[in-house]
Amino acid sequence: MTEHDRGVHIPSARRVPAVESEAQLRALLTSLSGVDTVGAEARAAKLATRSVKKSTKLAAIDMAIAMVDLTTLEGADTEGRVTSLCTKALRPDPFDPTVPAVAAVCVYPDLVAHARSVLGDAPVRVASVATAFPSGRASLNVKLLDVREAVAAGADEIDMVIDRGAFLSGHLGLVFDEIVAVKEACGASHLKVILETGELVTYDNVRRASWLAMLGGADFIKTSTGKVPVAATTPVALVMLEAVRDFAESTGHVVGVKVAGGIRTTKDAIRYLVLVNETVGSSWLSPDRFRFGASSLLNDLLMQRSKQHNGAYVRPDEFSGD
Repeated sequence: MTEHDRGVHIPSARRVPAVESEAQLRALLTSLSGVDTVGAEARAAKLATRSVKKSTKLAAIDMAIAMVDLTTLEGADTEGRVTSLCTKALRPDPFDPTVPAVAAVCVYPDLVAHARSVLGDAPVRVASVATAFPSGRASLNVKLLDVREAVAAGADEIDMVIDRGAFLSGHLGLVFDEIVAVKEACGASHLKVILETGELVTYDNVRRASWLAMLGGADFIKTSTGKVPVAATTPVALVMLEAVRDFAESTGHVVGVKVAGGIRTTKDAIRYLVLVNETVGSSWLSPDRFRFGASSLLNDLLMQRSKQHNGAYVRPDEFSGD
């Protein structure tokens, strides 16, 4: 990852530490301080009660729209559905050109080429899940082929899943090596590493997995696939935001955070934006550093935006269901 890739200055005297052995990796991760569970949950709950003024809410809604990875990850996905999704990503409200485009469209690898053809050189990025999403249960060769095919088809971003079984079994070197290999296979495409935090059991594991992913070369760390019952939560997001903050302070490398799964309302989105601002600062309030992985969130943001501007809600069917 170069300075140009992230758009930040990386001081020459501060670098991501080279990890040369599993013992070194284990020592580094176990040296991290433990998470105060009660404190993390209390702080996340307190920040969730913050109210925002109308003018601030309007700006927050537009900001959240621009941070959405508009996603369709169903077995019944078709090229027609992806076309509709891309059209909506570019022009979320067909009647209001002032609504910003979303950050990215996220699809399965076999639909990347079609999404790329629809979006062309538009600023909306094409993201693709890979590495045997959502289970992560496949050989490394299969995972790398998955990534390379998606990148060759035009994916700007790859969302990979870690092998949670390996992580929980203590095979940290295996997980690290896979991330490094996937990052290399991504080439110039950015890598989002999905931790599947609902399966990591503890906040300490979330912190260690966040650092492991960043040491392996992640451009973003992501909460969830959205395919398990427990997905993004504000305490987990807080732990991950603290991890990227501490990593940036230690190494000079800036890594983004993506929250996904169960985020459906404008109120949910604003809670996360407050959490970001209070934990890592306003410089992270950008699609280059924070994203929402969502499908239904966008319509609620559009409805709330209309309410703020016009004083009345529009019907949900005013907006595309994609």
